[in-house]
Amino acid sequence: MADFVMRSDGRKYLWDGKAYASSREAEDVRAAYVKDGFEVQVSQEGGTFLVYSRRVAAQQTA
Repeated sequence: MADFVMRSDGRKYLWDGKAYASSREAEDVRAAYVKDGFEVQVSQEGGTFLVYSRRVAAQQTA
């Protein structure tokens, strides 16, 4: 089973919970997340592709 959390460059990414059979399928999912404003990492594990994403919360102004 994949790790739910991945750390890269000091940032925490969360797995979307699905294992994709092809890099093309994972890339399509990655592109949709990016379009929605997420930072995304794709990882290959055991012949499947995993998509991890993170979104920076909007900063509040005082």
